[in-house]
Amino acid sequence: MSKILISACLVGDKVNYKGQGNYAPMVEKLKEKYELVLFCPECEGGLSTPRLPNEIRGSQVIRKDGKLVTREFELGAKKALALCKYLGITKAILKESSPSCGTHLIHDGYFQGRKIPGMGITAKLLKSNGIEVYSEEEIEKLL
Repeated sequence: MSKILISACLVGDKVNYKGQGNYAPMVEKLKEKYELVLFCPECEGGLSTPRLPNEIRGSQVIRKDGKLVTREFELGAKKALALCKYLGITKAILKESSPSCGTHLIHDGYFQGRKIPGMGITAKLLKSNGIEVYSEEEIEKLL
């Protein structure tokens, strides 16, 4: 059974910024085909749970109170890539709209609830290193 990296929140782990999970029911079907490797790049980058919302503005990740947290997001992304390389993982399912994991959309960086085309820090790093990235809305493509 091949391994696939998955955002830990998508299996229900309470690691998102609100300290909640984002359980995706299609995960149950994934378990039949893949060995799931759970990972939260934000937690692995050193951010607490719960935490203030973060958004990407330009090349920086900014916390809602204005603090730059780019370094933590980059560290989590590097750890995700290292794990994929170590375990031979070639595919990842990531939480859409997240500043780490967004695969097609991210928030616009101004904390107004608007989404724009773009990729999160981890999604972008994985993709640029040959890892196929999918959002939870694309799980069916992997079944």
